[in-house]
Formats: sequence, structure tokens, C-alpha cells
Amino acid sequence: MASKWRKAKMALGLNTCLYVPKTLEDAPPAAGTRFSDASGLSPTASQAESQRLQMPTTPTPSSSGLRLPKHTSKSSKTMCSICLTTMKPGQGHAIFTAECSHSFHFHCITNNVKHGNQICPVCRAKWKEVPFQSPASDLSGRRSRISRGVWPQDNGWMTVVQRLPHSRPDANRHISPLRQAHEPSVFDDDELMDHQREVTAKSSSDNTYTSDQSIGAIEIKTYPEVSSVARSASHSNFNILLHLKAPISGEQHNGEDQAISNSQNPRAPVDLVTVLDISGSMAGTKLVLLKRAMGFVIQNLGPSDRLSVIAFSSTARRLFPLRRMTDAGRQEALQAVNALISNGGTNIAEGLRKGAKVMTDRKCKSPVSSIILLSDGQDTYTITSPRTNSRTDYQSLLPSSMRRGSGAGPHIPVHSFGFGADHDAVSMHSISEASGGTFSFIEAESVIQDAFAQCIGGLLSVVVQELQVVVDCVNPSLCLNSIKAGNYKSTVTADARTGFIEVGDLYAEEERDFLVILDIPVDKYSADMTLINVKYHYKDPITKELVSLEESRNVVIQRPEDAGQLSVSMEVDRQRNRLCAAEAMAEARAAAERGDLTAAVSVLEQCRKQLSETVSAKAGDRLCVALGAELKEMQERMANRRVYESSGRAYVLSGLSSHSWQRATARGDSMDSTTLMHAYQTPSMVDMVTRSQTMYFGSPSPQLPARPARSFSTQPQPR
Repeated sequence: MASKWRKAKMALGLNTCLYVPKTLEDAPPAAGTRFSDASGLSPTASQAESQRLQMPTTPTPSSSGLRLPKHTSKSSKTMCSICLTTMKPGQGHAIFTAECSHSFHFHCITNNVKHGNQICPVCRAKWKEVPFQSPASDLSGRRSRISRGVWPQDNGWMTVVQRLPHSRPDANRHISPLRQAHEPSVFDDDELMDHQREVTAKSSSDNTYTSDQSIGAIEIKTYPEVSSVARSASHSNFNILLHLKAPISGEQHNGEDQAISNSQNPRAPVDLVTVLDISGSMAGTKLVLLKRAMGFVIQNLGPSDRLSVIAFSSTARRLFPLRRMTDAGRQEALQAVNALISNGGTNIAEGLRKGAKVMTDRKCKSPVSSIILLSDGQDTYTITSPRTNSRTDYQSLLPSSMRRGSGAGPHIPVHSFGFGADHDAVSMHSISEASGGTFSFIEAESVIQDAFAQCIGGLLSVVVQELQVVVDCVNPSLCLNSIKAGNYKSTVTADARTGFIEVGDLYAEEERDFLVILDIPVDKYSADMTLINVKYHYKDPITKELVSLEESRNVVIQRPEDAGQLSVSMEVDRQRNRLCAAEAMAEARAAAERGDLTAAVSVLEQCRKQLSETVSAKAGDRLCVALGAELKEMQERMANRRVYESSGRAYVLSGLSSHSWQRATARGDSMDSTTLMHAYQTPSMVDMVTRSQTMYFGSPSPQLPARPARSFSTQPQPR
């Protein structure tokens, strides 16, 4: 049998070359560390990694001068390095031996090459010949015969190896690691969903049902600034807080363990497209950690969720279409991600264009759709004046179909992640703002998996879609002044009697706070005054039915002869503090972009002093304390131009994104649950981050218990 293999290799020109040591990316992780890449999360990974850790190693000089371990075990010859399963002749799988002497399952290595990889996954030797799938039929039978040492005699099988043309590098162009094989002109090859599990969409006009505030409905509370206003007095800019809380997912209210409940209860399936930067600056540890983070995402998507991966550098390529994350889908996704190599420039616009095309061209659509974008650099192809204060410079990065209010289809947010000190925070923030997503700043490489975990923890728990809140003035003498809703679109009718807030999607148990501002006139005859009523309607993402509040919530204040000294609502005061801090952050950022860091620091310091004098701060409100700490952190990151450029800008923009959307973002160099960035975390986010932080090699590392969502909240009685 061995002689037959040698003859076959000679016929294909597969001559053995010298062994090239593994790179740092392939070195086994130290005990107590996390998985090194996406393959570490495959079904056989734990067993394979355990074997690797027990192998004796011998220092071997690498091409870069580092002394790296070289395994002396034979496991590397009996195990496919791509799928991490056994590899022996006679098991029904063809085995491909490359010119560098390393062997792989034929179907694994052809899939690897299909995605543009021309380098050995084990030793990183560049191949002159690469295998590819033959179009001829009956390949499985041929593979089986070859694995038994029987080489076919026809010429059809000889196309499994293709000699690569000699490259002619152009000094004026970036070299892209993505081989531009043929892509379909229309991305309508998405895998169909399991229609037996889907609930048939019903017409919202015929299937509207009403709900009181029982389990399953959005909880709504209202807090007037003060409980009464004297009849003979007027009150300008009177604040009313609207507090919304999304329902819990499934049947978690029955007291079952959350992990069990999450696995058994239905939720809305997700279509997720990840757009990943694999430019040259991502080489080494960054790419290894990105692969590991993607492995975590792949393993935590369910069989009803679909994933597609876009990799971009100088160009962009779809690694595979929207594929359900069944066992087979996960395996393909892990192989595709593990095959990524870094090289070339940074073309964010092309990556987003491909991601948008996947979403636009798909045949069927899951109820929840989102794009995750990660980049560690600046777009070198589209942006002509990077890091300027003009938002118009970044409009060309995001396809028009992805912008909020474009009317080009369902709303698909882009959640962007700026990685490291060299990414263009302004462009990443602008992309997320324009699409309705969040911007996270990943300062430390080790946080990338936790940041992804927090994001998908929310996406996998959407319980409310297309939420609209309606505010009507009840008393005929009242008019709405304004609605403080952050980034959420709010409008007031021409007569100022009705206001609308377009909230959109909510994750399970996610909360939103909005301030409605109006003027209260003198009223000498009424004992009380009904100011406004609040109602809402939204779409259930699973049933597609329209849910509305059966009875609107009225806000009433007393109008006594003498109101006396009244205390301001703690809830209203703390939300005013949050909005004040967000405005100070925006003002400080504008000053910093003008080059006046002294003025920027002064704005933040002034806001800190103002917050310290408020009612809620004097009462020791935790949100106010955290806001003060956040403002102080921003002051320190504006100490000088170098610090601001490397981390201050990204930190401030991530904070603005979090407060404007009232949604958790990753920020800085840790995922410490005591920081303010987690004030908007939901229980599903906490659960997913905890899962990420305890996913260490071997036994889980002990972690502090995750805090409940919105731990900064107090619970005064609503009016």
C-alpha cells in the first residue's frame, strides 16, 4: 500500500519538503488558558487539546528567531489538523498528503483551499500545488478507493491538484489572502429554515390582540417630577419619566433554572453576518483570539439560527452562505474560520457591502437579523480624510440599504467593534449610529470573546420588535415641549398634542427610560390634573402578531391650594443626570476633536460637580456614583493628545453609544461587572458573558457571580 501511495504522489509531483516549524498561532495553550482558536470548540477539541498538552516538546528555532515547541508525538500524523478527528486509511475518507509532508482529510483540505488558503495549516509552508474538488461524479467512491491505496486510472481524478501560477506582486497594491474564486452574482443560496418549527406569519390587521400588564406584556411605569403643583402656580419644563421593561423570554417566570429554561423555551431565530477584518495588522495573537471568539459564537448559536462570515482585507469574500448552525453547519463554519490568514490592507466598505448583500439577497428571512463588524485599522480604500470630525466622510462606508430610515427593507443594525489602539473609532461609531447598532471599544485583546458574548447574548433574546410608544396630552391646556429619547427617533405632531417614540427591538428584560417635557399652567379650579396618557404597540417576533396595551397609562398630579415643599422623584432626577452626563461627553468630545483638550477636561469636571449636587447623588444613588467615575475616566484619557488618540476617543464614543441607545457596550480593557458599561446589561447578556469567562481549558475557572441586570436601579413606588 505504501508503494502505491508513493507512486501516486510522484505522479502528482507531491515531493516531500523539509519540515517547517509551527508558528506561535499553532502553539498549544498553557494550562488554565482559554482555547486558542475556533477549532478548540469543536466536539473533539477538548480531547485533542488534552493530548497536545501532555506531549513532550523540544525547542525548535522558527523562521522568526523564536524557539517554539515541536511535538514528538505521532498524533499529528494520525489526526487531521483541520477537523481534529482521526485520520487512517480505510475509514472511508480520502487522505491528502501535501508537498510539505503533512496529511489531511481530502474533504477538509479542499474546503480549506476553497476559502483562499494556499498555506499549510500545520507548518505554514506555501504550497505550489493545492487540492480542489473535482467536478466529476462519484467522488465519495473514489475517495474510499484511494484511502485503501487504490488509485483511479482515469484522468478525471487528476484534477484534484492544481498548480498555482507564479505570483507577480505589484508594489502599488495590497496583497490579499482571499483568493478570488467565483462568487454568485446573487447571494440567494442561503440555507432554508426548518419551516416545521416556524409559526406562520399572520396579518397584523386581522390578528391584533390586546394585553393587560400580565406576564408577557411590556411593563410600563410613569414618574412625574413632583407629585403635585399648587393651583395658583405654573411649572415650566415639567419632566415625566416613562420607564419600559421588556417581558422575560419563554416561560422563565415559572422559576425554573434559567439555563434549562433557555434551552427548552422558544425564541426568535437569528440571521447573523459577521464581517471580520483579517488585514495584515491582525496577524498573530489578534487573529488567534478572533478565531477563538468566533468559535464561541458558532457554538452558542442554535440549529434554528443562521450564520454567514465575511472576511475582508484589501478585498472581501463571503466564506460561506447563511448556514443553519446544526452540527454540520458548525463544523463547516469552524473549518472556514480556522482557515483564515491575515494579510493585505483594510477595506471596510467592501466588507460591509458583501455583508449587506447577504442580507438583501437571501431567500428567506429569520425574525431577527444583525451584522457584527470587527476591525483593528482604518479604511485605506474609501476614507480620504480619516479621523476628522465630519460625519459625512463615513457615509460611503455603509451601504444605503443599511441606513436607518432608508425604506430599503427590514432594519438591520450593524454592531461594530473597534479593536486595539489603531482602529478608526470615528468611522466605526458612525457606521453603528447610522445603522442603529452599538459601538464597542475593545482595548485589550483578551476581551474580544467576552465582547462578542455580550452582543449575541442580547441578539439571542429579542422579545419585542418595532415597538412604538405614543404619548397623548389629556388636559386641553397642555402641549408637549420635547421628548428626550437619545438616539431613538421621536416626533411631535404640529399641534404639539401627541408624541411618538420609535424604540424598535428590545431584548428580554431590557429597560428603556424616556423623559417627556411639558409646561403646566395655572389651574385654580381643579383638584387634580391628568397630564398625559401613554400607550404602545409592538410585534411579537415569534408569532408575528401585533401586541398593544389594552388601557393607556394616565399620569395624574394633584393641584392643592398649597403644595408645600415637595421632594423631586429620585427616578426622574437620576435620568436627568444620565442625560446631562451624555451631553457633557458629546461636548467634551467636540472640544477634543478641535484640539482643545483643556476645554474638554473642563466640561467633564464641571459636569461631575453638577452631578454631585443633585438629590440622587446626595442620597448615594449608585448610577450617579458610576457616572462620576466614568466622567473621571474620560478626563484621564484626555490628559494629552497621544492618550486621546490611542484610547480616549474610542472610550468616549463607546460611552456615547451606550447611553444614547441605553444598551450595553464593551469599553476599555476589561469586562469588570462593577463598571458603568454594564448598567444596561440584561440577564441573557450576563449569562453569556459568564459562559465566556468560565470557558477555560480544562475545568471552568471560578468566577465571581454575575450581577443582576440594572443593579443601579432603585425601586420607588410609581405614580
